[in-house]
Amino acid sequence: MTTRLFLSILTLATSALAAGGRSDDTPIGGYVPSKSLSITGVVLYGLSALVMWAQFALVRPRRPFMLTLTLGMTAMTVGFILRYLYATPPFTLGKYIAWDMFILLSPCLFLATDYMILSRLAATFSSDVVSRCLAIRPTRVVRIFVWSDVLTFFLQSSGGGLTASKSASSAKLGTTIALIGLILQAVSFLLFTFLMLTFAFRVSKHFPHIWQAEYAEPFRIFSTRPVGDWRILIFMMSATCVGILTRSVFRIVEYAGGYNGYVATHESFFYLFDALPLWLSMSLYCFVWPTRFLHGRAENVALGTDPKSHGLVEV
Repeated sequence: MTTRLFLSILTLATSALAAGGRSDDTPIGGYVPSKSLSITGVVLYGLSALVMWAQFALVRPRRPFMLTLTLGMTAMTVGFILRYLYATPPFTLGKYIAWDMFILLSPCLFLATDYMILSRLAATFSSDVVSRCLAIRPTRVVRIFVWSDVLTFFLQSSGGGLTASKSASSAKLGTTIALIGLILQAVSFLLFTFLMLTFAFRVSKHFPHIWQAEYAEPFRIFSTRPVGDWRILIFMMSATCVGILTRSVFRIVEYAGGYNGYVATHESFFYLFDALPLWLSMSLYCFVWPTRFLHGRAENVALGTDPKSHGLVEV
């Protein structure tokens, strides 16, 4: 599913580049993108992508689902490369659609990553913990939220492509379609964030011996060793949710203001409320690869050192 989403981004961008074409002498996006900021985006997202690919290769056993994160960061890097190329000259419709699609749609892979992490983390707990603390079965978390994102993905991609149309009516329709997709995506991810935080809160409330457990293995960044303290992963996921939701609200405000709105035509807003929050939050996974926590949980259970789920604290 995630791979197909990424291939859809590539297909859309390739089609846009093949279409080529030129508009009038007015920058299509309402401004000329800063080359220096685009290069900064390439460097920052590119470095994070390299670290993530290294972590994916080195941390064993490999978990294929983490390709969603590495591909997402790589796609964002490509988006900034295309944004840089579009700036000279900023009138080529195909180039505009290409970079816009990459940067608009790549974060869908970040959302999918968090869905799969929570699903797999919850699956490491006993059925008692899961049934009491998680409102949805672990196997259904990914299914429900990814399918929700598939719908919003195609709404955003179809709407985003239309916004660059020379026809005012088509551009307006595209903005409306993309806005609907963005709103639905934000609502869906907000529900997921609530689900994750509720899970953590219920574990701490009803199973304090699990939440407050002490782990002998020290926590180290940039290591490949398993990490037993799964709470760190919850805190990291919470931070990524803040970054993703910040970006979601910005995109809604941007599209609600229209194609030629103040927010849409001022580049600083994009970097402050989209590119930067996403990079800061998702790059946290560079320091501690999420699967290290899944391996740590599995090891503790196998060795019998993981706190058991009995002794439920009734409140």
